[in-house]
Amino acid sequence: MNFEGLDPGLAEYAPAMHSALDPVLDAHLNPSLLQNVELDPEGVALEALPAQESVHIMEGVYSELHSVVADVGAPVSGSHFDLHEELLWVGSHGGHATSFFGPTLERYSSFQVNGSDDIRQIQSLENGILFLTKNNLKYMARGGLIIFDYLLDESEDMHSLLLTESSTLLVGGLQNHVLEIDLNTVQETQKYAVETPGVTIMRQTNRFFFCGHTSGKVSLRDLRTFKVEHEFDAFSGSLSDFDVHGNLLATCGFSSRLTGLACDRFLKVYDLRMMRAITPLQVHVDPAFLRFIPTYTSRLAIISQSGQCQFCEPTGLANPADIFHVNPVGPLLMTFDVSASKQALAFGDSEGCVHLWTDSPEPSFNPYSRETEFALPCVVDSLPPLDWSQDLLPLSLIPVPLTTDTLLSDWPAANSAPAPRRAPPVDAEILRTMKKVGFIGYAPNPRTRLRNQIPYRLKESDSEFDSFSQVTESPVGREEEPHLHMVSKKYRKVTIKYSKLGLEDFDFKHYNKTLFAGLEPHIPNAYCNCMIQVLYFLEPVRCLIQNHLCQKEFCLACELGFLFHMLDLSRGDPCQGSNFLRAFRTIPEASALGLILADSDEASGKGNLARLIQRWNRFILTQLHQDLQELEVPQAYRGAGGSSFCSSGDSVIGQLFSCEMENCSLCRCGSETVRASSTLLFTLSYPEDKTGKNCDFAQVLKRSICLEQNTQAWCDNCEKYQPTIQTRNIRHLPDILVINCEVNSLKEADFWRMQAEVAFKMAIKKHSGEISKNKEFALADWKELGSPEGMLLCPSIEELKNVWLPFSIQMKMTKNKGLDVCNWTDGDEMQWGPARAEEAHGVHVYDLMATVVHILDSRTGGSLVAHIKVGETYHQRKEGVTHQQWYLFNDFLIEPIDKHEAVQFDMNWKVPAILYYIKRNLNSRYNLNIKNPIEASVLLAEASLARKQRKTHTTFIPLMLNEMPQVGDLVGLDAEFVTLNEEEAELRSDGTKSTIKPSQMSVARITCVRGQGPNEGIPFIDDYISTQEQVVDYLTQYSGIKPGDLDAKISSKHLTTLKSTYLKLRFLIDIGVKFVGHGLQKDFRVINLMVPKDQVLDTVYLFHMPRKRMISLRFLAWYFLDLKIQGETHDSIEDARTALQLYRKYLELSKNGTEPESFHKVLKGLYEKGRKMDWKVPEPEGQTSPKNAAVFSSVLAL
Repeated sequence: MNFEGLDPGLAEYAPAMHSALDPVLDAHLNPSLLQNVELDPEGVALEALPAQESVHIMEGVYSELHSVVADVGAPVSGSHFDLHEELLWVGSHGGHATSFFGPTLERYSSFQVNGSDDIRQIQSLENGILFLTKNNLKYMARGGLIIFDYLLDESEDMHSLLLTESSTLLVGGLQNHVLEIDLNTVQETQKYAVETPGVTIMRQTNRFFFCGHTSGKVSLRDLRTFKVEHEFDAFSGSLSDFDVHGNLLATCGFSSRLTGLACDRFLKVYDLRMMRAITPLQVHVDPAFLRFIPTYTSRLAIISQSGQCQFCEPTGLANPADIFHVNPVGPLLMTFDVSASKQALAFGDSEGCVHLWTDSPEPSFNPYSRETEFALPCVVDSLPPLDWSQDLLPLSLIPVPLTTDTLLSDWPAANSAPAPRRAPPVDAEILRTMKKVGFIGYAPNPRTRLRNQIPYRLKESDSEFDSFSQVTESPVGREEEPHLHMVSKKYRKVTIKYSKLGLEDFDFKHYNKTLFAGLEPHIPNAYCNCMIQVLYFLEPVRCLIQNHLCQKEFCLACELGFLFHMLDLSRGDPCQGSNFLRAFRTIPEASALGLILADSDEASGKGNLARLIQRWNRFILTQLHQDLQELEVPQAYRGAGGSSFCSSGDSVIGQLFSCEMENCSLCRCGSETVRASSTLLFTLSYPEDKTGKNCDFAQVLKRSICLEQNTQAWCDNCEKYQPTIQTRNIRHLPDILVINCEVNSLKEADFWRMQAEVAFKMAIKKHSGEISKNKEFALADWKELGSPEGMLLCPSIEELKNVWLPFSIQMKMTKNKGLDVCNWTDGDEMQWGPARAEEAHGVHVYDLMATVVHILDSRTGGSLVAHIKVGETYHQRKEGVTHQQWYLFNDFLIEPIDKHEAVQFDMNWKVPAILYYIKRNLNSRYNLNIKNPIEASVLLAEASLARKQRKTHTTFIPLMLNEMPQVGDLVGLDAEFVTLNEEEAELRSDGTKSTIKPSQMSVARITCVRGQGPNEGIPFIDDYISTQEQVVDYLTQYSGIKPGDLDAKISSKHLTTLKSTYLKLRFLIDIGVKFVGHGLQKDFRVINLMVPKDQVLDTVYLFHMPRKRMISLRFLAWYFLDLKIQGETHDSIEDARTALQLYRKYLELSKNGTEPESFHKVLKGLYEKGRKMDWKVPEPEGQTSPKNAAVFSSVLAL
């Protein structure tokens, strides 16, 4: 309601006056109303005002039934009939709410809603009451308990609310928007802009939202979009009230006069069918409130602030005889409401009194009200008082029921002993980082718990496997704490420390002293790095994948082949699988399987990495199998001979990993169903019994392959679901046996631990001839066996601990389609014949090639590492030696290990996840030649993805057949990038910034320029790279890329896929060209290319002195070439062409590298000039290029 036209006398009712009630009554209060009202010492009214007994109510005619004081002296600001119970709610200007029960207005509840602001609107819900104040929305139970308290912005000035659905609320006020709030989540879901500010009244029908504005307008808005459909300009001054019923809209308000606003005695009525005004209704009172009270007709109740009330029809004439008077205690009526049953009217006045008018002696507020809950009365039995100070007082005076059972208070002594709650242990990270000053310790907050909250764990939960091994550890380089179970240093999660130079000064050689390449972990979903390494060190897979090439934009086999090529070229430098993981994120199946983690989940280790990597293992084998089954590949993308592996319809992944199975279902009716299937890997199935008997790995593996289980299945013979026995038999053995361990709970972990202990005891007995077979060993006895004083019967006792997994297993297909599996060790003769005759007898020996383990570490969230047995061919290529060695691959940490470490699993922190066994002499079964499938045709002209690209927009000329590059040719290269994810950094207490995670960049434009010939300087590649990922920053100032350039629908550039441009660069690298550019190291890193160092000519390093700063291309171009480039934005064609000219200049100044001393003088002059100019290029009116200086007087410009 708008109060602009109200009596100025209301100004004396300031909210501050009513925050604390004065016991002295107001002088304007009618004393006759308070004859039976009691006031407590604070001055608050305690009882309702009873009506006089002689009040006579005439049926069908409204008359006053009761009056009651709600809040002494505080004007009533809102009244509302409860829609669910027989309650009347009243809110005051002092922020106090009071409810009255039934027509007798008995006080039901009373509580403070807001300490300073008035209650502007009340709305009842099923479970409570909503109260709206100036900038606060409070939901409270009918007894006064707070359900939620939603604080709006301090600048808001709310006046109205509307319940649109059972859980959606619209809130409007004097600002230029309306808020939509979800009551379930207590959150703002929408903010609708309002063209005409000041929404003080809101109503709703089944067609529109009706909004009344302070400007005198009423807008009709769409129920879905809240857009304005119609608008009525009702009054020139302000709107006081309006109501809607059926097809009629009635309004009352103020009109502008010369002296100000005046109450308009004409009600504006609108027909909602034709959306136009009908004849105004003249009334005989000054209307401030109006409501439709439809009974037999659509009556309107018009109420003035002075207490006059008139009933009339909206389309008829007002009769002065229909006016009755409300006798307010104060001078003005402040609120008015009608009950849902239309039987009661409530008026609130400026002195805090409420008047109830009804048309029957016993009215009902609602047609169907539920029963109201009242507080139970206090019932106290009349028992004699007991004086506890008397020692001789007989306790038999207390009545106790006679019972023979044990009393509840008769607890045993063990349960009644005092047991104080143990204090939780201090976080190990706090103890580790604590610095003592005197007797006080200081440590940074590790942020592992909520603020001011410490959970008490009286009993550790063991439902999940990760919960039983909360291993604490100290970070790398810190002092070990002997009382804590520590994760070995090389197994801990490794992180990259970023500096101002990014990764350039990070010492990767400290973590990897081999020539094999690690993988960087900071890329999203890089948890699969260990499995990529396992696949790479399978020689047939490595060769197969690199021979594959297809036209699919996001092919995992192609991207994995590109990554394997980088790992081949690397000489110990880490690689990153950014392009492979980018393609991985686009596969719908990967997302459906939950393999794509959010950054927050990956950083905090919320996901179960062991389960995740096992699902990823199954997914990648299936996906590669599908990708390689697509045999129809265009010749432009692969060699003429195709792959040397594929000779049949099945993919080589199928030949390597696939295992044909025979599944048999036997119903109890005797019906048997047999079907054939294939699988790429097996999952271990552990025995159910928990006895400590020996159960070697071969038995568990056989049980898992030839699985037998009872389950409900459909029987065609019985025509219903029946209990069936399902068995699985193997038809032929795979070349590579892949096993998912499925150690996901305490049960499986205990099984591994128990079998390792049994195997350890048996190994001790086997190596010790003097120890009795039945003797039990203590741990000290086992340690003595490996000591010099002991018998020294085995290389090391430590090598036998935690070992259950064999290095080799022997498998044989029997004649009756059975399978025999046993553990096999070197030196033992095979059970089914000598080793040379293994193929003839169908006996195959599988050697362990890799194990992937889950490292449990509560501080870092855990990680995944791999033990891999690297074969002779890899050592021959990298180191020139022929031998085999086990290595630990922990992202970019690579370290040789003893072979026993690969099969030792301490279940407290090192849990097996995946096992890879390969047949002996596997490499001899396949052709391992790699033929580069990328041909010169990738450099020829291709169509653009952009729909609007025209020949007039072409910025390059593709190479002709006679221009194909040769070994040693120069190519100018430059690339531009966009940002996909912003950098994550933290500010230390000393003011320095520490980079936690660098920004994720994506290549957006790649330009290659001819470096020789008649067309030197003309680009032959200028590709804009289309991206499907969200770009957070186009870096237009530095890249020249604008929003829309990478969108195929609106771009005018030559748009291609990343894979297409990647193939062009790969062909140039493979052919042996030399790339010239500025800062190529970063370019190749983001493009995800590994380029041999002798093929890179970087002007950053050509014009650089040791231990000096790097110089920008812009300054070098101005200094040496008198060119001013990169004015407003960067252009990759200009940058690549400038880098080529600078390289020519370098050859000229250094005499092709034969006079380093003279060139050193040139660099010295360059750095001196740079310091004087603060490395800034002067403006056009400033000084000119120093190419004419004395030191360059004899040098000709290009």
